[in-house]
Amino acid sequence: MSDLLHIIDGFTPISLDEMDDVKLMSRTDTKFAFKSAKLPDLLERMQPFYRVLSIDKKFIHDYRSLYYDTIDRKFYLDHHNGRVNRNKIRFREYVGSDLTFLEVKKKNNKGKTIKKRIKVGSISNQLTIEQQQYVNKIVGQDINVEAKQWINFSRITFVHSIHKERLTIDIDLTFENKERSGDLKKIVIAEVKQERMSRSSDFMKIAKELHILPVRISKYCMSTLELDPNLKQNRFKEKRLFINKLKQT
Repeated sequence: MSDLLHIIDGFTPISLDEMDDVKLMSRTDTKFAFKSAKLPDLLERMQPFYRVLSIDKKFIHDYRSLYYDTIDRKFYLDHHNGRVNRNKIRFREYVGSDLTFLEVKKKNNKGKTIKKRIKVGSISNQLTIEQQQYVNKIVGQDINVEAKQWINFSRITFVHSIHKERLTIDIDLTFENKERSGDLKKIVIAEVKQERMSRSSDFMKIAKELHILPVRISKYCMSTLELDPNLKQNRFKEKRLFINKLKQT
């Protein structure tokens, strides 16, 4: 971790207020997953092009998320079956910012990710009446959901110095439910967020140089399968093989 901090310290910082122009609540996402051993080289090559989010002079920030789904796992199965206009519901605590939100993410039929959220006091194992009404409104129907699993990780957030592009790099991923727990600590998950997808992204160019290719991957779906291997997973078998290969030393 000290090596990472030394490299990150070489980036020009950006504050939360300065990031207002790149919130990108409606966006296209391009994800990457790769071995953590490649991260130092990747970061060094990124320095001329990106600024790093600094909160109270900290560059690595902890996130705690509690995901909700229906009893029969509608959100997971919608993703597995490739349905468009699918949703994810979660509480997310942005630990370093002392902020917690109830968030609903929708993937529409044009490949756009649209995130809606309301500020809450804390993460809860049960939705209040008001929170349930908010979820129903965003999802577009009355839907009964329950807390399913925690996903926690540390995140480094970057903003391109010129273009309207945000980049998140997630490390030290752990997950758990009431019965089981697991982690993907040897894997880095990066996500390029743009108004419209463009391969001219400097991160994408650098990733290609390091033989890191885009991959459609969901932290929620992968951790769900780790916690409940009996769920339907035939369309995720290649991704699980890919993840298991990355986990190997």
